[in-house]
Amino acid sequence: MGSVSEPARILGVGIIGCGDITQVGHLNVFGYLSHLFKVVYLCDKSDLALEYCQNRVMGGTPKITRDHAVLCAAPEVDIVVVATSDEYHAVQTIEGLKNDKFVFVEKPMALCQRDADLIVEAESKSKGKVMVGYMRRYAPAFLDAVKEIGGMEKILYARVRDIIGPNAGFVHQSGTFPRNFGDIKKEDADDRTAKASELVSQALAKECHVPVSEASTLMWRALGGLGSHDLSVMREALGMPTAVLGASLGFPFWNVLFQYPNFPVSYESGLDGIPRFDAHIEIYGETKSVRVQYDSPYVKGLPTTMHIQENVDGAFRETMIRKTYEDNYTIEMQELYRMVVEGKAIKTTAADAKKDLEIFQMVMQAGAKTVS
Repeated sequence: MGSVSEPARILGVGIIGCGDITQVGHLNVFGYLSHLFKVVYLCDKSDLALEYCQNRVMGGTPKITRDHAVLCAAPEVDIVVVATSDEYHAVQTIEGLKNDKFVFVEKPMALCQRDADLIVEAESKSKGKVMVGYMRRYAPAFLDAVKEIGGMEKILYARVRDIIGPNAGFVHQSGTFPRNFGDIKKEDADDRTAKASELVSQALAKECHVPVSEASTLMWRALGGLGSHDLSVMREALGMPTAVLGASLGFPFWNVLFQYPNFPVSYESGLDGIPRFDAHIEIYGETKSVRVQYDSPYVKGLPTTMHIQENVDGAFRETMIRKTYEDNYTIEMQELYRMVVEGKAIKTTAADAKKDLEIFQMVMQAGAKTVS
């Protein structure tokens, strides 16, 4: 067997946020990709979470801090991973960029257009770059499906669906044994509450011109959370919609009908108590339909698959393609490495993520009466 060449460098990673996604996903992925990355710094407002995650890092003991600015300024950190609560994504991403770091920020990148614009501005002045964590868009099945869709003569209809059971169920069945801690200081909890209120007011009242209520706030946060995955995938596969024909917004289920130049797209989503994960995008043509089926990212090894149904000389043919068992987080982080070391252009940029906020605004305006 021939020898395998070692990568040019191992990148130092600083992770801000030691919650579920870090415990279930990031620590394991970076550990398995130890030939590319090394976790060198952790940050969280919970001292217990810091200690717990510090002891779970593979390949060494990282430094810890409660101050994200300290992590962002650390010379051993090449990549800042922002995996905190959504309210802090923008400010921590900007701090990383001010220190010329490459920043990987979990979706949603920002909760309002104002903050998204501030991130884009900060990136323009930085030696670093931003990559937004839309892992579904890096799945090989999705990339293959986009090619299949491009070969269709005409799209007649498309459906985006994301209906899942309690996320905690998937997290606790992941075999990673995540833990939540209750040692957050009152001033930190109060700061998060105040920041959330200001961001929602900015997004809904000032940018969407939609009244701020408990229902509209919950819907905006749902779009930024679960919805950003679905609508980002829709954008890459089909482009931006031209209008929203109708929207029934509410929690725990919502439905939107988008208009594209020559076809409609139905988006249905919600959360219930059934332990299953039904997330897919399906595009219908005259003689072929293409569906990408996603499973929970919290359980490693569950594949993303492509399903094709077509008319072949008058006969019905159905094909399921599973290209790899490699999980989407691992594939995504390898792309992150190529961005930093090789200068590879990344599609899930800050400018790209701003498009999600435009769609959220269209949806909220169309369905304002249903969440007032």
